Amino acid sequence: MGRYREAIDHVHTGAQYHRIFMSSKRDVAVRDRFQRMALGLLGNGDEILDFGAGTGIDAKAYAARGHRTFVYEPADSMREYLEIHCRDEIAGGRVIALEARLGCKVQAVTANFAVLNHFADHVALFEQLAGVVGEGGFVLASMLNPYYLGDARYGWWRRNLLALVRHGRYTFDTASGVHRFAPGVVARAAAPHFRLERMAPRGLGMVASLYMFLLFRRV
Repeated sequence: MGRYREAIDHVHTGAQYHRIFMSSKRDVAVRDRFQRMALGLLGNGDEILDFGAGTGIDAKAYAARGHRTFVYEPADSMREYLEIHCRDEIAGGRVIALEARLGCKVQAVTANFAVLNHFADHVALFEQLAGVVGEGGFVLASMLNPYYLGDARYGWWRRNLLALVRHGRYTFDTASGVHRFAPGVVARAAAPHFRLERMAPRGLGMVASLYMFLLFRRV
């Protein structure tokens, strides 16, 4: 997961990231939808792992709803600001920071705002998450939508369109090392530990949304 740490630390400091996401109306709206979906799937008192927790924005919201939240954030700058933003929750044991390994057992894992797009291959990741999520639990991921037509104005999108059609994935050289995946590619990587249960949006809605929400159920 070192590539993910390098990518995030290279782009923003924790304070910059936090300020950008908290001031963007579009990002706030996307985060609200993601949180509502996650919270609607959780039972009373279910524990959760916020994977790639950033500055703890989601973790703070989950903890406020009574869900003890483990946070895994490998980027130093993000983790430092998370400790500031969630200081009260950490002190009260409602948010628990994990170090180098995912040493917890939870009902759910969330990965918001394209965390999984920093991984070139998800097979090993889902194998690891299978040891964290109990049977019947879930992984909810917000990933960049490779079919979003708003990106068609960029040369990198047009250059990679054929690779997307042929292989369901592509990578382009950016400072953040971001990869794009069709939902089916991620679903195959998640099997046999998880099955893709839900995707939003669907159909024509895909071309108008920058993010897609993928819900994987533990089997």
